[in-house]
Amino acid sequence: MEIYVPDIYAQDIYKIKYDVLKSRGIKYLIFDLDNTLVSIKEKAPNEEIKELFKKLKKMGFKAFIASNSIKTRVKPFHDELNVNYIYSAKKPHINKVNELIVDNKMGLDEVAIIGDSMMDDIVCGNKIGITTVLVDQISRLEYPFARIKRIKEHRVQKKLRDNDLFVKGRYYE
Repeated sequence: MEIYVPDIYAQDIYKIKYDVLKSRGIKYLIFDLDNTLVSIKEKAPNEEIKELFKKLKKMGFKAFIASNSIKTRVKPFHDELNVNYIYSAKKPHINKVNELIVDNKMGLDEVAIIGDSMMDDIVCGNKIGITTVLVDQISRLEYPFARIKRIKEHRVQKKLRDNDLFVKGRYYE
């Protein structure tokens, strides 16, 4: 069950204490796209996201996007945020995310993955051995395959809660 437990749990990407991540030696942030940065209806980053990414760059972080979505969905975010990305990442499989880490010469202790899905983002990060940050999903609107995973995720969260390993809404850093 520990594979599903994030190292950090925040309400959203704006509530993450990036200074704490920095103090822990994190230099690279790998963000999920859908329901982490934006809802699935949004086609480009809003001004708030653009400002966050500028702030993160000023803090010394290098940001990436790793999405299970197709290239045409992810590329506009790359274009406007000026970040490298991978699409069709197939998280929780680690191959593409691990390749991103290796290609960019990141140390595992320097990387955090940030996403809204325990089943995809957190499992992927925990398998690789990087810091995992779970955020609440932005919208209940999801792609059909993601809805199916949410059903399993709710079952997993109940088991985690019963074992006092994770409680939805009880945020921690």
